[in-house]
Amino acid sequence: MSVQALEPVFVAEPETGAFARAGVLRRLARDRVAAGAALTLTTIVAAAVFAPWIAPYDPYFTDLTKVMQPPGAEHWFGTDNTGRDVLSRVIFGTRATLMLGLVGVIIGGLFGGVLGILAAYYRRLDGWIMRLVDVMLAFPAILIGLAVAAIFGAGLTAVVIALVVATVPDVARVARGAAVGVMGQEFMEAGRAVGVTDGALIWRYLTLNCISTIFVFLTLRFGQIILIGSALGFLGMGAQPPTAELGMMAAQGRDFLFMAPHIATIPSCAIFVIVLAANLLGDAFRDVLDPRLQT
Repeated sequence: MSVQALEPVFVAEPETGAFARAGVLRRLARDRVAAGAALTLTTIVAAAVFAPWIAPYDPYFTDLTKVMQPPGAEHWFGTDNTGRDVLSRVIFGTRATLMLGLVGVIIGGLFGGVLGILAAYYRRLDGWIMRLVDVMLAFPAILIGLAVAAIFGAGLTAVVIALVVATVPDVARVARGAAVGVMGQEFMEAGRAVGVTDGALIWRYLTLNCISTIFVFLTLRFGQIILIGSALGFLGMGAQPPTAELGMMAAQGRDFLFMAPHIATIPSCAIFVIVLAANLLGDAFRDVLDPRLQT
């Protein structure tokens, strides 16, 4: 047996890969809920990316003659307690909230995936890595955010660190579970028998067979990370005024909940829509990509 004999197990032909991607897209398009969630999330992301051109007003411009105006023709979402346009602040706040969630998922997923795969491949490291993961799981994200804010000060950096730490252990467990299943396959033993290096086995044969499982989990995790980041912002550990961030905006509006409820409810509704769309799309990806759910 040669190393080349292992290649067809892992490397798909370009046409096959294209057809597989097309099949995934077709199945997603047939799911009306998934298509609606994808369209909603795409619209939100596009609005956040092009916020400087889409926002009708400067989100930081204060006009004390238009304080706490209700939604109307001039200001569609009304104004806040300093006369700033709520719609413009929600658009810019969505950009900050999405960025926090994306950074937390990407960095946390990267570290968690590496830890999980290394734990499955190097059995002597398994106990040490998983005990570290257990310790990380013992601390909720809110507590981690409080500790980081106490050390480095409140701000976006503290929230990012808390979100990364909250993501790593869950991803590590999922990655380890998927990698243990791959390690039991015959092609891994065959690769070792013909002298394939550890690096090649880990990357080309182990990691690439676990990526889809990790990706499905991260799509489901994204909405939770957004919610945790918004909660940290609501508690004052995230972006500081006057920076626009949805959780912090909801917290600022609670003092005026009876006089001008739109100041708090509109950012809260924006968080709800983002999390709901992300969760629905994540469920759809899981149904399409998870081989255990295929019929």
